[in-house]
Amino acid sequence: MSCCGPLMFSPIWLAVLLLPLVDLGRWGLSSGVSGTTSEPRKAPGAPWESLQRQKRNWVWNQFFVLEEYTGTDPLYVGKLHSDVDKGDGNVKYVLTGEGASSIFTIDENTGDIHATKRLDREEQGYYTLRAQAVDRETNIPVEDESEFIVKVQDINDNEPKFPDGPYTAGVPEMSPLGTTVVQVAATDADDPTYGHSARVVYSIIHGQPYFSVEPKTGIVRTALPNMDRETRDEYVLVIQAKDMMGQLGGLSGTTSVTVTLTDVNDNPPQLYQYSVLESVPVASVVARLKAADPDIGSNAEMDYRIVDGDGPGLFNITTDEETQEGVIILQRPLDYETKSTFSLRIEATNRNIDPQFLTFGPFSDMTVIKVNVEDVNEPPVFTNPVIKMTVSEAARVGTTIGTVSAHDPDSASSAIRYSIDRNTDLERYFNVDAMSGVISTAKPLDREVNSVHNITIFAMESQDPSQVGRGIAVITVMDINDNAPVFAIEYETRMCENASPGQVIQTISAVDKDEPPSGHRFYFSLALPAGSNHNFTLRDNKDNTASVLTKRGGFRRREQALYQLPVLIVDSGSPALSSTNTLSVRVCDCDGDGVPQACGAVAYTLPAGLSTGALLAILGCIFTLLVLVLLIVTMRRRRKEPLILDDERDVRENIVRYDDEGGGEEDTEAFDMVTLRNLNIMRDPKVRRDVTPETPTFFSYPSSSASRNTGKSLDLDHGVRGKDRRKKQI
Repeated sequence: MSCCGPLMFSPIWLAVLLLPLVDLGRWGLSSGVSGTTSEPRKAPGAPWESLQRQKRNWVWNQFFVLEEYTGTDPLYVGKLHSDVDKGDGNVKYVLTGEGASSIFTIDENTGDIHATKRLDREEQGYYTLRAQAVDRETNIPVEDESEFIVKVQDINDNEPKFPDGPYTAGVPEMSPLGTTVVQVAATDADDPTYGHSARVVYSIIHGQPYFSVEPKTGIVRTALPNMDRETRDEYVLVIQAKDMMGQLGGLSGTTSVTVTLTDVNDNPPQLYQYSVLESVPVASVVARLKAADPDIGSNAEMDYRIVDGDGPGLFNITTDEETQEGVIILQRPLDYETKSTFSLRIEATNRNIDPQFLTFGPFSDMTVIKVNVEDVNEPPVFTNPVIKMTVSEAARVGTTIGTVSAHDPDSASSAIRYSIDRNTDLERYFNVDAMSGVISTAKPLDREVNSVHNITIFAMESQDPSQVGRGIAVITVMDINDNAPVFAIEYETRMCENASPGQVIQTISAVDKDEPPSGHRFYFSLALPAGSNHNFTLRDNKDNTASVLTKRGGFRRREQALYQLPVLIVDSGSPALSSTNTLSVRVCDCDGDGVPQACGAVAYTLPAGLSTGALLAILGCIFTLLVLVLLIVTMRRRRKEPLILDDERDVRENIVRYDDEGGGEEDTEAFDMVTLRNLNIMRDPKVRRDVTPETPTFFSYPSSSASRNTGKSLDLDHGVRGKDRRKKQI
């Protein structure tokens, strides 16, 4: 067996080729990177059998092929050769395994192996193949099958990459030199076991002289001390990783690192003079100020306080936690006319102080704030916001009640005009003089209707009517004795028929709409001519009440059911007023306990338990039934009357007037009433038809057949007025 092939590149290749040349069979492997041959040689004149060595297995070897081959011809990998092959073409070489036929091909006659495709070590680093020598005609193996490896040889075709980039990092400002910021790491897909293709070094391309990077570890550090965030707070670095240990021809990759300087409390606050021109209400913000502190976050948090200033207790200052501003708040009202300028000494102090930076100075500052009060146009102000007045309800129209007064608080005083808010004086009881503020009555007053009037008075500037001040006038109407006393309630007095003399049947009291200061005092008596009443008497109880008593007994409601008793009530006013009130006393039928059962005149009483409404409903039903019965009777009577033909009726009218004085029942002697009542029976053709019977009748009779006139029934109307009676027959 022999291995043959050209020598490749370095002594390492030679060592790899010579290592597997062990006596394992009658095969020979010739690598494309080897410069020796393993083909057996015959000594001159020696027979083949004497030269034939003992049968051996495959000779193990490892072939190498360069990745990323860009040539046009197939890349020669190596050569297979069997000792059985005599060169007569009877042996055929067969290649199987990974990539056989698709990537690697073998010349079946010579055993030469070629790579037909471009290989990438990063995709697959080696291929395992199997070789066999067979008889060309019978395909019977002449050698045992054996395995060998084709390893893809790495070249530097991958640049370093940063899988975690780009990077962000932070470092406190004022950090010392060499403070670690962040560590970057690059990877190279090339073979780290072969050459320097995967050995990278780091360098900083952009970011000097502020930062540096260690070449082997990729640790980024600060390169300058005391970097100030207030000067610059962010840096963008560009870090490069280069393989081949940074030598010329190596591949490189880059990444960015954004470094932010975090704040430390290394700056004391600074206050500046501040002034504000405002006139604001109590609890309002007068001014906002902020101490200049380049720090941020908790390092810039402030506490403010007023150290000294004008008007102690007039102002207060707090911290706005969002903006870290000092907010000056007004505690009491400001008055430009009293004091127009205030001076406040304010201190601002850092809330969180870092002890390591105490040498930078005191972390507080003071300033003087001037607050200038602006003179604004204020509405008029009443001397007394609420003024109380009194007036008698007997006051005549135009009576002066009182005066209101207001003034302009501004320095440029303006004239004031007064008016009444009519929403508070809808009835227009009062007037106010526009110039003097004098309030007077405009209508008669009545304390009993409204005893207190609360009216709003407007005071407006003559130069600026939009500036309006408001005051309240409380007007109390004083009482006079102008209302007579009356019964306190409407009394319903009932008395039993069997009341005994001297019995109290009613206690009465009185009321008076007036309000005398000393209280009410009423006097009761019976009004004349009731003073000589023989039935009742009245007793004044001297406590604003009076008792009504009977003078006799034996009252009978059949004789008199109702008594009207006039009671005179006099008050104690000056002048005194009186009124006569009528007390109705009803006589009742009482039971044994003296409880009235029936009062007033004797009349039909309804059955117990039957209401008036029910009784009316019953009467209505009865009336309806009577009307229906009358209608039915009338209809039946009309149906029984005979039909009268027009040609058989005789129309004749006889009018007889009697002017004689009536004699009552004696007038009937001049007539035969029987005849009048039986006209239908006594009809006789011989009787004169032009004479109308003098006795009236309500019966109709038929006329003779010779006449075609229609006869009418007679109706008699008697009218009696005084002693005269007139009779008509129509």
